[in-house]
Amino acid sequence: MLAQIFVAAIQELTGDDYSEAQQEAWAAAAEDEDAFGKKLAGELTLIATMQNSPVGFASLRGTDHIDMVYVHPSVAGQGVGAMLIDALEKLAGARGARALSVDASDTAFDFFRKRGYVAKQRNSVPREGEWLANTTMQKELKPSAGAPQ
Repeated sequence: MLAQIFVAAIQELTGDDYSEAQQEAWAAAAEDEDAFGKKLAGELTLIATMQNSPVGFASLRGTDHIDMVYVHPSVAGQGVGAMLIDALEKLAGARGARALSVDASDTAFDFFRKRGYVAKQRNSVPREGEWLANTTMQKELKPSAGAPQ
């Protein structure tokens, strides 16, 4: 189910920023659903649901890097992604992270910028014979109560 959300989000939400070939190369990461599931199982993964069905997910790699944030196109713009990021920020802070980083797609750049993330560097990432641009962004976290200083 999460692989389907991943593919749908790429296919339906990133067309203004990436070519069809780039979208296909990006979405190919979910073709092996077992490998995709194992990747998410190896990270802290949060799943947002509506009426008991998954509508989005976000994953934290290590203690301080947002690896994936994907929301089904049918609920895009309804606060699902913001809720997931808020939760990841709280969890990362509780685990002692002083900052969170993310390699934001061009589509997600403004979403993260509005949430206080600052662009650090542009990247070009090879995927299935295509190059995809993204931006490494970072946000300083406020220390949470009880977190190691």
